[in-house]
Amino acid sequence: MLAPEFEVIEPAFRRLILAHVGLRQLFGDGAWTEGPVYVPAGRYLLFSDLPNDRILRWDETNGVISVFRSPCGFANGNTLDHLGRVVTCLHQARSIVRTDHDGVTRTLCSTHASRRLNSPNDVIVKSDGSIWFTDPTYGIDTDYEGDIATPEQPGRYVYRLDDGQTEPVPVATDFSQPNGLAFSPDESHLYVVDSGFSSDPELPRHIRRFSLHPDLTLSGGEVLATCDVGIFDGLRVDIAGNLWVAAGDGVRCYDCSGMLIGRIYVPEAASNLCFGGLKRNRLFITATRSVYTVPLNVRG
Repeated sequence: MLAPEFEVIEPAFRRLILAHVGLRQLFGDGAWTEGPVYVPAGRYLLFSDLPNDRILRWDETNGVISVFRSPCGFANGNTLDHLGRVVTCLHQARSIVRTDHDGVTRTLCSTHASRRLNSPNDVIVKSDGSIWFTDPTYGIDTDYEGDIATPEQPGRYVYRLDDGQTEPVPVATDFSQPNGLAFSPDESHLYVVDSGFSSDPELPRHIRRFSLHPDLTLSGGEVLATCDVGIFDGLRVDIAGNLWVAAGDGVRCYDCSGMLIGRIYVPEAASNLCFGGLKRNRLFITATRSVYTVPLNVRG
């Protein structure tokens, strides 16, 4: 058990945390952990150990870590669809896949305009069943997180894959390296991280906010918050609309206006996070070699 290091910047953050509860390390033997998703039907957490080409499973009932899938195609982001099936971004296959309840993995999309995707990175599912994902080049830039290759797409886009379709639709095309993404609780906004700074210090390291319209188009895209330690990576939103964002110094919490209201300092650079547990009030954090968890006083 580690003593949590909460920094309360605005009083609103104090109501979201349990300052007396410790930060717990669940796992510490990865190369670069990513893509956590909590599966409530089985009470377990899945997360990617990206360079080691495996998805691991932490069982909440007994604390056991086991291998869910290896090799896994250099999986990165994971999420659940509206039927509780696991949707995964694969760097090596440059595709979005779904693991059905029978255990069979099915490819949902791998190309746009007859050209291979770059390397899908993070993914979320809207209430209508559409799948939204980011497609930077991290998985083809080196052999460390996939297979080095020349991009076939003209840019690094954010895509929407409509339910039952195989051709994704670009919804935002002006990113250097789109990364984590999340909807607001009412799905009226889409938040997307641009982590281009990781490749070039002249490129962005910020969160952008788009208005999401009933016809599933986006407008806006203003910068909501900028990172000053490392980069922003994955993010999730709680039921009050606050953004919980992985960053170089741990997890940052912003209100919906973009005001930084607090931090959870983590011993390693954080890559991603998700809410889980029986009441969706446990924050699971993937951070470099490790996975941590801390209970909060708010639900995801």
